[in-house]
Amino acid sequence: MGRAELEALARVLQEQLAGDNLALGTWAVQYDKERRAFVFDKCEHGGYCEERPSVIAIDGTVIDRGGPIFGG
Repeated sequence: MGRAELEALARVLQEQLAGDNLALGTWAVQYDKERRAFVFDKCEHGGYCEERPSVIAIDGTVIDRGGPIFGG
């Protein structure tokens, strides 16, 4: 990530803290260069997953809210 992406990440995190906080419960944050979006991965270390990651574009647009994988 470059400076612009890091600034966008800080802005997205501030927006999440002020709103419904789709980033809550995140174990890892990745940057998807192709989608120009942050992926808030909720899988625990070792690969255990109950939720899809939330994906938020650098402009704050929610691409995928994430959510339960099983029966949710």
